[in-house]
Amino acid sequence: MNRIDRMRNRHRAFTLIELLVVISIIGLLIALLLPAVQSAREAGRRAQCVNNLKQLGVALHAYEGTHQTFPPGYVSNFKPDGTDTGPGWGWASMLLPQMEQKPLFDTINFNLPIEGPANLTCRVTTISSFLCPSDTVKPTWWAMVRDISGIPTQRICEVAPSNVVGVFGTSDPGINGDGIFFRNSRVALGSITDGLSNTLAVGERSHQLGEATWTGSVTNAVLFPADNDGVGYPRPEDGPGMILGHAGGRLGPGDPNGEVNQFHSRHPGGVNFLFADGHVGFLKTSMPYKTFRALATRAGGETISGEF
Repeated sequence: MNRIDRMRNRHRAFTLIELLVVISIIGLLIALLLPAVQSAREAGRRAQCVNNLKQLGVALHAYEGTHQTFPPGYVSNFKPDGTDTGPGWGWASMLLPQMEQKPLFDTINFNLPIEGPANLTCRVTTISSFLCPSDTVKPTWWAMVRDISGIPTQRICEVAPSNVVGVFGTSDPGINGDGIFFRNSRVALGSITDGLSNTLAVGERSHQLGEATWTGSVTNAVLFPADNDGVGYPRPEDGPGMILGHAGGRLGPGDPNGEVNQFHSRHPGGVNFLFADGHVGFLKTSMPYKTFRALATRAGGETISGEF
């Protein structure tokens, strides 16, 4: 091999500096591309979440068309002092036939409590339509009993997860809410006098804030923060919060300081809500609290101005 050939072969290879420059450029391109890819993925997940809520709206209106009322927030007998005695099945469980889940619906014995052994299989069945693809949930979670200080002390039963809860109104979920869903409620379209397009029906709840289930309110259960991730006010709440949420507390939708029975999502900046007329809207955490509270009532007579 002559000198000219040796020089040609030498120039075919990269120098160390050239290689480092190429690696740096590739790293920079990846750093610039990754946020765009993540944003596109989140946009797809958010679109799927919106579609799930729209399907839920169709199911709610189909139910109302048949029964002339929306399903009750949850069904329970109660003691003279108002304490729930079960069975506890919630609005989402009653929508199963309208959600193309009739076979699962037929396996539920609504006369028995959620925690009854006969309802084991159905109460732990995951339904993808009730889940948000942006959230991370366990296949099941435990409903727990609490002691007098509010500390969970005993397991009751496992239930399947959900990322959607009915709007109870402006106070902690239970009886006589000023929203659409509460204990033994029978709210018809005609009784939503604030206007269907100005009334929230269902909202998201990420399990990062507090767990939820499609099954209902397990009698004597307590809802409490399941982790220490810094999201959610660390105070136990009553069982109806398993299926219902509220807009009290002077916090906007998705506020990380909210109570475990409020609304939250993994979508940046706010929460998706299904309105009573069937449309889905994204409410920003930064929206005026007065407007958010007004949207949570069905007949509060509030004046709502501007966009939300």
